[in-house]
Amino acid sequence: MGLLAWIILGGLAGWLASSLMHQPEGCLMSVVIGIVGAVLGGFVFHLFGGAGITGFNLWSFVVAVVGAVLLLAIV
Repeated sequence: MGLLAWIILGGLAGWLASSLMHQPEGCLMSVVIGIVGAVLGGFVFHLFGGAGITGFNLWSFVVAVVGAVLLLAIV
């Protein structure tokens, strides 16, 4: 995925995860949370035998949101 796609996917995933966890963050922080969450989610899904981030699609968005929620829960 390109840099712009990572930023878009990360921003959307970070915003949704922040909304789900009731922890409102700023725009830049949502992007960071989403991108780090996508990496974390991809790692966790890969550990359990699933596919991680596969491109700019719905599955990658779900993995990124799950990872971002896990990241917010840890922090």
